[in-house]
Amino acid sequence: MSTIAPMLAKAVPAVPAPESVEGGLVYEPKWDGFRGVISYDGSGTAAGVEIGSRGSKPLTRYFPELTEALARILPGPCVLDGEIVVPIDVEGGGGGGGGGGARAKLDWEALSQRIHPAASRVAKLAVETPALFVAFDLLERGDESLLEQPFSARRDALEQLAAGLPAPFHLSRTTADVELARRWLEEFEGAGLDGVVAKPLAAAYAPGKRVMLKVKHHRTADVVVTGYRIHASGHGVGSLLLGLYDGDGRGDLRGVGGASAFTDKRRLELIDELEPYVERDAEGHPVLGEGERSRFSSGKDVSFVKLRPELVAEVRYDQMEGMRFRHTVQFERWRPDREARSCTFEQLDRPIAYDLGDVLI
Repeated sequence: MSTIAPMLAKAVPAVPAPESVEGGLVYEPKWDGFRGVISYDGSGTAAGVEIGSRGSKPLTRYFPELTEALARILPGPCVLDGEIVVPIDVEGGGGGGGGGGARAKLDWEALSQRIHPAASRVAKLAVETPALFVAFDLLERGDESLLEQPFSARRDALEQLAAGLPAPFHLSRTTADVELARRWLEEFEGAGLDGVVAKPLAAAYAPGKRVMLKVKHHRTADVVVTGYRIHASGHGVGSLLLGLYDGDGRGDLRGVGGASAFTDKRRLELIDELEPYVERDAEGHPVLGEGERSRFSSGKDVSFVKLRPELVAEVRYDQMEGMRFRHTVQFERWRPDREARSCTFEQLDRPIAYDLGDVLI
């Protein structure tokens, strides 16, 4: 079985022109899933399929429906690079052939639920929320390594291997048209995708190196700072807890995520800046809250210092997942000119609905 580490991507602010890289670029959607390097030994059995991840954590046991299907449909031994995703059906409406009826989009929460210690739970979810594998590179074919070949040749070989293969195997869409790629950046978000990747056509596969270029959405929002957690070192602010109001500001204040990644100096400064907003009990002690626990934080202290909902901050984010920021956001600046109740969900950009079926090949 292969132990090839996946090639990585470097973030850039905009979709680059093809002439910006020697040999040109080709563009693909950036899939919002688990990176998976699939190794298949050609045995025709699920035991002959291994799924490695970006962090070298084996994913094989969590996706039995994929190992069974890939062993059945792949034509021979190979190593594939791609993304594991989980689609769900949602209401249609607007754009991309979504019409007004049902459409499909990627669902991060359904995908993350698949990482579960109980085999019975994994088996149940494999039936209820089956995953797809979207291939975008071919690293080995039979006994032949393709790592030193340019991406253009590897893509041709991948298309030959993938010809006629049924679901749950899919091929990532590509284009050499930079204007079309820029449209994808906006349109495909409605199907749950994460941006656009630009790949140098002449580049060999470089395990663990940032050779590709990725473009993600960058937006700002004004949010209410509802509390903070102490840094793991025990000194200063580790993260800010953020909220937005429902409706026109007269509804509930809902937690939407957190902001972190502060320097040592900034963490200490924040303690002083937040002090006037700390909620205190009758004896003058800070009021502590208990944050939500997940299977990823079962042994972690999730308590936080509560703040009166008066302080507004501007943050940078890439996308929403339901009613929360998809990733940890970046603090930009304080907004003393904003009233907390003016910070509502209405300010957030909502992607146009787009059907995942129009993205998959």
